[in-house]
Amino acid sequence: MKIEKDGQFTLCLEENSPDIMKSITDEKNRGCSYYDFNQLFENSLSEEHRENSQSMAILGESLSVLKKMKSKSVHLIFADAPYNIGKDFGNNVDKWDSVSDYVKWCELWIDECMRVLSDEGTFYFMTATQHMPYLDVYVSEKYNVLCRIVWTYDSSGVQSKKMFGSLYEPILMVNKSNKASYTFNHEDILVEAKTGAERKLIDYRKNPPQPYNTKKVPGNVWNFSRVRFKMDEYENHPTQKPEALLERIIKASSNPGDVILDPFSGSFTTSAVAIKLGRIGVGIDLNEEYYEMGLRRTGIATERNGKTLEKIKARKTKAKSKYVRGEET
Repeated sequence: MKIEKDGQFTLCLEENSPDIMKSITDEKNRGCSYYDFNQLFENSLSEEHRENSQSMAILGESLSVLKKMKSKSVHLIFADAPYNIGKDFGNNVDKWDSVSDYVKWCELWIDECMRVLSDEGTFYFMTATQHMPYLDVYVSEKYNVLCRIVWTYDSSGVQSKKMFGSLYEPILMVNKSNKASYTFNHEDILVEAKTGAERKLIDYRKNPPQPYNTKKVPGNVWNFSRVRFKMDEYENHPTQKPEALLERIIKASSNPGDVILDPFSGSFTTSAVAIKLGRIGVGIDLNEEYYEMGLRRTGIATERNGKTLEKIKARKTKAKSKYVRGEET
């Protein structure tokens, strides 16, 4: 499959490729040109970074890198920043001195993301349920909230015995203004319509009456399982998001060849899924372990500084997140 856009690059993917590595290895030898990632930045990056024809991974602090990017340079952004709930990310801890300090920090990277977002682009971001109201008000007053999404999932651990356990995370879908156009490929994200289609009901509101549709556009409550240790996609990251969630976002709000940015890449799921779907992925993370994870998952490199980059699964045992409720995990 070859996808051309504005004469800037050609993406080459093997049909039905079983994994990313096979589909993007040795692009030059197959006559494929590289996407010019330099066009996304005002000047050369001082941060360590590596790239291939479809993906760029950057080792650095997200806000600093965002400030070096050109305005209106990317079409879709997915941001899964630290939640300020005490997760252990290895070389940095997810905890601010106060909620106010955390919200102010979020406002900084949100504004930078909206600056680098194209006028027709879409921005999705996540945070903890207790912090999203502050950020919802902020972006509602300054930009335009298109949709408030709930990602819900099953519980696998011991739930609180003092209150109802949290089984969802909020996602905000934002664009620059209520007058701005944006991409929404509804036909690419259809799901089974269980109510009418399964029961073979007839919709008598139509003339002539017809059976209910078997497919529909999903609503704003998404039920995707969290990533479990036994899953093939599992990586050693405490807040890894499922590929299915990113697939829906990327399919709905971008087209092949568009640049997808994740400023808090973590396990680099956004970039990995973007590649599979024929998009251009740009990921930023300040953790070397996760940066190397990104190099491997996107097929950019198989080694760094003499170290072979291999997937070694280990259970996450230090990811504490209940200090907010005064409990030990």
